[in-house]
Amino acid sequence: MKTGTRRDFLKMTAAGSAALALTGAKSLAQSQNKKMNVLFLAVDDLRPQLNCYGETQIQSPNIDKLGNNGMAFSSAFCQHATCGASRASLLTGLRDDSTGIIGLYPKVMDALPNHLTMPQNFKQHGYETISLGKIYHHNDDDPEGWSKKPYRPSDNFFPRGYVTDKAIDTVMQRRMKKQYGYWIVEDPHAQKGPATEAADVPYNGYSDGQLADKAVEELQRCKNSDKPFFLAVGFRKPHLPFNAPKKFWDLYSSEDIKFADNPFFPKGHNRYSMNGMGEVESYTDTPEEIKEGELDEKIARRLIHGYYACVSYIDYCIGLIIDELERLKLRDNTIIVLWGDHGWKLGEHGAWAKHTNFEVDTKVPLIVDVPGMKAEGERSGALVELVDIYPTLCDLCDLPKPDNLEGYSFKPVLDDADKPWKKAVFSQYPRNRRDADRLIMGNTIRTQHFRYVEWVHVKSGEVRARELYDRQKDPQENVNVVEEAAYADAAKEMATLLNRGWKAALPK
Repeated sequence: MKTGTRRDFLKMTAAGSAALALTGAKSLAQSQNKKMNVLFLAVDDLRPQLNCYGETQIQSPNIDKLGNNGMAFSSAFCQHATCGASRASLLTGLRDDSTGIIGLYPKVMDALPNHLTMPQNFKQHGYETISLGKIYHHNDDDPEGWSKKPYRPSDNFFPRGYVTDKAIDTVMQRRMKKQYGYWIVEDPHAQKGPATEAADVPYNGYSDGQLADKAVEELQRCKNSDKPFFLAVGFRKPHLPFNAPKKFWDLYSSEDIKFADNPFFPKGHNRYSMNGMGEVESYTDTPEEIKEGELDEKIARRLIHGYYACVSYIDYCIGLIIDELERLKLRDNTIIVLWGDHGWKLGEHGAWAKHTNFEVDTKVPLIVDVPGMKAEGERSGALVELVDIYPTLCDLCDLPKPDNLEGYSFKPVLDDADKPWKKAVFSQYPRNRRDADRLIMGNTIRTQHFRYVEWVHVKSGEVRARELYDRQKDPQENVNVVEEAAYADAAKEMATLLNRGWKAALPK
């Protein structure tokens, strides 16, 4: 042990817990100048419909325990309500306007070949970086970011007959072009099977269980490594199809399933507000065309049941990983971050899936557990964004931050859950994205009081439609009040805030 390190250790031991509080409640590992490990848990399509967020429908004891031990952010938002763009933003620390990625393609390494991604930054500063499951949308993205080839388990996520990632890549490379700052992509058609499955198999009979086993194996290996680890584990569920072992379906009674309170389009919506139903319609056991709020009740009930089962399944898998972290005595030197890439509608606004700028699609679960954090076990209502995770982890792990990051570290909130924070957060979603000349970008700003959206024709800059929702009176965003005289000043103020951009919304 180095002299300085030993001296620090002895001082800390003598001072006890009071000294820890005065120095920011650093963990033992931090006081000994050891680098913190990072367990980075990504969950696809996860809504913040969890007990640690005040919801009671879903059984998720392991995630809830993590949220109750660390900090659960109740006002966390993605930059884009689709997998590829959201993950690209998070892992680069850049927003859509800078990545140009507004869909599932292109890959980050193709769109931003010279940008220092979060995994690359950790790897360059001595970390072993490990990618298991779905972290980027594409398993082979950002090869320079990982210490070894990314792992994905045997694929029973998609039913037999689904077009492979390799085949999609081949088609996409022929059909991508960048115009007006964004990558315009034409998606190929993919044949899918049934939307739900409840096979009577053990937890690792499906790929996410195999992923949990692999994560446990990697933790055991990392225990004896001389390098700190950045272990990224990306679960596929609860993304469609809703496939989970039968025992997780059995946690719920189909008759007790609660339907959305607002199965209708918002009053005053416009032609761009809502998403199509293609994600649900493309399965063999759902209708080929689903109109507003008209999904058969039996099918809707089974989809919600399947979603709940998949969340409980993933919760079980996460429990296996965290239990092993504790068994190996790594918990006191490991930061845990759990995040969902965007929300998901279960009949809200008469729709399903994501692909809108509404709260239900842009709001995400975000839980951060840092050993020794001052605000341990508290929930924060601070407005934060997924793009903030990169700079926050840099601060927590004492890594330098690239100058061009567009997120803002929320490390101070981990010490003070009630600290005044951002004035607003920002998300985007496009329409007509396969036609550059017709591309419409929906830019939304969310403050503590309002959500405001402008639908802009990208080529001309013309604002084609607007939306304003008073979230204090209308938290489900059921009425667009942008044309009401009583909200004229609010609409003007929100438009100004939106046009000033994210930098103007940062805490002072």
